[in-house]
Parts: sequence; structure tokens; C-alpha cells
Amino acid sequence: MEWTDTGLVLGTRRLGEADALVELMTRDHGRHLGVVKGGRSRRWAASLQTGNRVRATWRARLDEHVGTYAIEPLDARAAELMANAVALNGVQTLAAHLRLLPERDPHPDLFEAMAAVIDHLGEARLAGELIVRFELAMIEALGFGLDLSACALTGATEGLAWVSPKTGRAATAAAGAPHAAKLLALPGFLAGAASGDPAGWGRAERDDILAGFRLAGHFLARHVWEPRGLTPPATRDGLIAALSRLLGAPT
Repeated sequence: MEWTDTGLVLGTRRLGEADALVELMTRDHGRHLGVVKGGRSRRWAASLQTGNRVRATWRARLDEHVGTYAIEPLDARAAELMANAVALNGVQTLAAHLRLLPERDPHPDLFEAMAAVIDHLGEARLAGELIVRFELAMIEALGFGLDLSACALTGATEGLAWVSPKTGRAATAAAGAPHAAKLLALPGFLAGAASGDPAGWGRAERDDILAGFRLAGHFLARHVWEPRGLTPPATRDGLIAALSRLLGAPT
């Protein structure tokens, strides 16, 4: 069995004295493990850091085996990512989210989304918005997508301001007003059709970005972390705290 694919390093674990068990998010083969012979050597230390992009050839005698990787580094972003708290916590949070996926289940859209986020981790405002979108995409990939396209009560597609914490459906400011205390705020950058226009991304204000993390965090907890007996990744709290500091005082 053999294939070659582009992958993003999610993490490594020690395997014996010299080898490493490497976890990649590959474009066409999903989250996939493989052994890198000599992967704990100085030669591989920089290349196998979380967030780096590699070309990987996986080989095994049978498909169900762990197999081995032959790795070719494509770009080494780890040193750059470790330079600030948003980037460091951001890339580790993305990796933790992708570990929620079944192994070897292809998700090329999530691979591309992670690659796009990594490219913009140095831009705090855009990074925050992209990671919120990534978390919502993860929730959908796991079978619990939200419906933010129209008001569940009136069918309106404009003026959306709330999300039901039970159904994940949106509501307008007016329709949701009587129940506002029980609803989650819908950030402006996720409301209606404009949420799909990349030209406007990266302009969200601090309060909207933090509201986006609260929204995504609620549904990750409700549908993913709590049913699986998991705790949220600590790096997610670190990411939110770092973004909050960088983006300034609340409005």
C-alpha cells in the first residue's frame, strides 16, 4: 500500500529510542498517522513541528497497518508560529480540533481551511475570525451544523442577531428580543449571506470575534466535548486571551 499527499503536521509522539509517530492532516487522506524512522533526530526536529507543511509518502504492507512516512518538508512555519501567542495557541487549537475527526476520513475542505488560517495567524483580527469559521466548519463536519442563513421565526435573511443554544438556528434582533437572555449573540461577520464573502473578512471588531468564540464553544461543548467526555483544549483559552489583549478594550 502506498500513496503520496500534502500534509500539515498536527503533532508527533516518541516511538522507541529514535523513531517518531507523526500525525498529519493530509489533503486527500484525512488525519493519518505514520512512523518516521529516525524522526527524533536533530535532522527532523524542525521539520516535524506542528503547523509545518510537508509532502508525505505513506507505505504499509496492509491498509490497516500504521505504516511509515517518507517526509519532504515544503515550508517550515513553526519558528514563525512560535513568535506570538495568537499563532502558537492558534495552531495548537486547530490541531486539537482536527483530532476530533475519525482517522483516515478525508476532509479536503478542512485541510484547506487550516492551511488558510496558518497563513494569516500573524494578523490577529483576521486570524480570530478565520478560526471561528474553522470551528463552525468542524461542528458541521461532525454532523451538528448550525443554520445561520435565515431567521427560524420569520424567515428573514437580514437583521440576524441571535442564535438558539438548543437548535443552532438564527433569529432577527426583533424576533429574538423577548428571549434575548436565553439566546447566544450572532456576530455580524457570520450573519446572513455576507458571511460567505471573503472580501469582507478580517474586519470584525473585538466584541464580535469574542462572541464568535462563545457561539462556537457552546456547540462544541454541547455536541462534541461533553458527549465524548473531553475537556476543551487549554490552548483555546490561551488563544482567546491573546486575541482579547491584542484587539484592545471592549467596545
